[in-house]
Amino acid sequence: MSKKLQLTLAMGDYEIVRALKEGIVQPDGIELTVLTNMDSTTRHWRFLRNQDFDVAETSSSSYLIARDQGMPFDGIPVFLHRRFRHGFIFINTTKGIEKPSDLIGCRMGVKQYQSSAQLWMRGFMEHEYGVPHKSMEWYSELDESVEINLPPDLKLTRLPNDKGVETMLAEGELDAVMHPDLIKPLMDKDPRVGRLFPNYKEEEVAFYKKTQIFPIMHVLGIRREIVEKYPWVPINLYHAFNKAKAIAMKKMVNPRIVPLAWYREAWEEQEDILGRDPWEYGMTEKNENQLKKLVGYSHEQGMISREIPLDELFLDVSQGRKRGEEFRV
Repeated sequence: MSKKLQLTLAMGDYEIVRALKEGIVQPDGIELTVLTNMDSTTRHWRFLRNQDFDVAETSSSSYLIARDQGMPFDGIPVFLHRRFRHGFIFINTTKGIEKPSDLIGCRMGVKQYQSSAQLWMRGFMEHEYGVPHKSMEWYSELDESVEINLPPDLKLTRLPNDKGVETMLAEGELDAVMHPDLIKPLMDKDPRVGRLFPNYKEEEVAFYKKTQIFPIMHVLGIRREIVEKYPWVPINLYHAFNKAKAIAMKKMVNPRIVPLAWYREAWEEQEDILGRDPWEYGMTEKNENQLKKLVGYSHEQGMISREIPLDELFLDVSQGRKRGEEFRV
């Protein structure tokens, strides 16, 4: 019996990877130890700082910085997490903030300055709403996933352990917060906290129709040592992730799968706006468009030293035209 290559894979526990996690889909020649019991920031830190895993879902922003600094990682064009971000800018409702331009000069809190969510939000706020990222004072709660020297004219304060941006926002110490998740004061319906865009879904739909961007948050990273020793691994992993996603998407068509009254209508609305596969992998035209935008934002914000070409950032997972899939002419 042939021996399979043993690899560790750290990722989120999503429906689109369930078939991989449960072993229904197995990458050819690879046996995976799948780790899902950690939050995103912990996974990113452990992968990029410690190389604790062979393969990992990691922050696209931190991955760009790691590559710019010459760290030994490569990327596979598998994007497990995407999210529109207009609904994740929160304000203190007593500060008179009614429109994006009111954020100029404000005290803005973030969980981590470097994260992909923050990178996207700063980018579209600057380019779509005219709010320069350097026009605000920044307060960050966590250490960065990758150490970075930010521009000296950026006003950034690291908060002590006894301070958290969510409480500071509610109590008025901060004017606004950009956060990767829904914050507790909002979920608790604290009247002191609201959204910058109460109609965030309309803003997000308009943003997509204008830009064709459904923001990529995370990429799939792989230790370069693995790629150099086993160059066949990235392609086999890529196809396994695609198979797992296809199984999930077929399953999710069934409206009984989710206990929501209008789930099927929401699915059809998503398809009408975003197309058949909003979570598409590979270097497609749409994915290249937004990855170039992400690289541009990162360079503009002083996080990377140059605009890194995409063919340096992502491994080629092509098997040749018409190869690797069932195809009939």
